[in-house]
Amino acid sequence: MMEEPKKVYYSISEVEEITHLPASNLHYWEKQFEQLSPRKDNHGNRYYTEADIELIKRIKYLRDEMHITRIAAIKNELQSGGRRVDQRQRAYDILMRVRQELVNIRANI
Repeated sequence: MMEEPKKVYYSISEVEEITHLPASNLHYWEKQFEQLSPRKDNHGNRYYTEADIELIKRIKYLRDEMHITRIAAIKNELQSGGRRVDQRQRAYDILMRVRQELVNIRANI
């Protein structure tokens, strides 16, 4: 089975599904983190890139798994480029994908 090519842009509803975050969080984070700036069309619809989604996942990881809740502290961590956090996040992402695969397998049994 061939894997579908990755998309260039994702709608906000797709990003909500991928990240398990509501649009309100995404809108708020856009205002707080200058690195997060999805493209907008003439109607104000947002379109996120893979890089935007990875940044959102990283912010979410810092907030939820590392328990860094202050915006300033998250900004500081993002700017410092903490490698240890990157490794932990990659491991966490892999575990979440494995978990989802197991859930899918269980549903098909």
